[in-house]
Amino acid sequence: MKPLISILIPAYNAAPWIADTLRSALRQTWPRKEIIVVDDGSKDETFAVAQKFAGPEVAVVTQKNAGASAARNKAFSLCQGDYIQWLDADDLLGADKISRQLEVVEKVSDPRALFSSEWGRFMYRPRRAKFESTPLCADQPPVEWLVRKLGQNLHMQPATWLVSRGLTEAAGPWDERLSLDDDGEYFCRVLLASSGVRFVPGAKSFYRMSGFGTLSIVDQSDKKLESLWLSMQLHVGYLRSLEESERTRAAGVTYLGNWLNYFHPVRPDIIAQAKQLAASLGGKLELAGVRPKYRMIEKLFGRETANRAQVLLPNLKTAALRSWDKALSRLERCVEV
Repeated sequence: MKPLISILIPAYNAAPWIADTLRSALRQTWPRKEIIVVDDGSKDETFAVAQKFAGPEVAVVTQKNAGASAARNKAFSLCQGDYIQWLDADDLLGADKISRQLEVVEKVSDPRALFSSEWGRFMYRPRRAKFESTPLCADQPPVEWLVRKLGQNLHMQPATWLVSRGLTEAAGPWDERLSLDDDGEYFCRVLLASSGVRFVPGAKSFYRMSGFGTLSIVDQSDKKLESLWLSMQLHVGYLRSLEESERTRAAGVTYLGNWLNYFHPVRPDIIAQAKQLAASLGGKLELAGVRPKYRMIEKLFGRETANRAQVLLPNLKTAALRSWDKALSRLERCVEV
């Protein structure tokens, strides 16, 4: 019998997107699948929209708001699949994404292999998603994958992964303390339990750039910054558990340095801890200078304002691009009608 695939979807205030996400899950060419949506106490119509899809392949449950990690843990507790496909409520899967990965599963015959895929960013029009190949898009052992991730500031979007039930159970539950970078920390643990990553070209997932309301945006709130810092410490520890060497320590220092400015100026305590951790790795951290395009802001309003601008203005630019893409999407639908 072909493996059963569990597509697990945590959802919070995802009413504008959840229908498209569920359609992409239902369109999977792999025949044996179950889809479980856990509504995490949404304040909008997410649960009602998802309920319209309930049926033999789709189960929809709701819980009091407890965070994305808790919703994912709930979804896994309800599933029966041999393989797990995590899918955020605003993202999409290519129709043959799972089928392509399972073709490789059959060839590899390694129960501890972890399977990844291509992924592209989009806003409102999936057909215009931009797919970029990075050094993570390759077959590689766990330590090499983590060295590249930390040392080159790279990541894989959650929907890229297809994870066996055995690996999922070995990794343990999602860490419910984390609200930011919970996926990065979780898949590090999956990676540690695996024999390595098998990248499957042609299998595709689509990451929606949803805007300011998403958990992935670093907005300098204490909750998000503390979550980010905890995840960073865990990342460094996971890498060192695989290999204690000059290159893994150097990758850890680079990783800490890439994120240091996000804590300035609101959390000098975390900056001090990061510098101390870097020193224990044999490195030294300094806050990055203001980038050239923000130096006029620094000159007029000071370093603190310029640093905030470096963090927030790119998000504002993305918001403007999203509004434009939304307008074009509506125009295209009108033309099609």
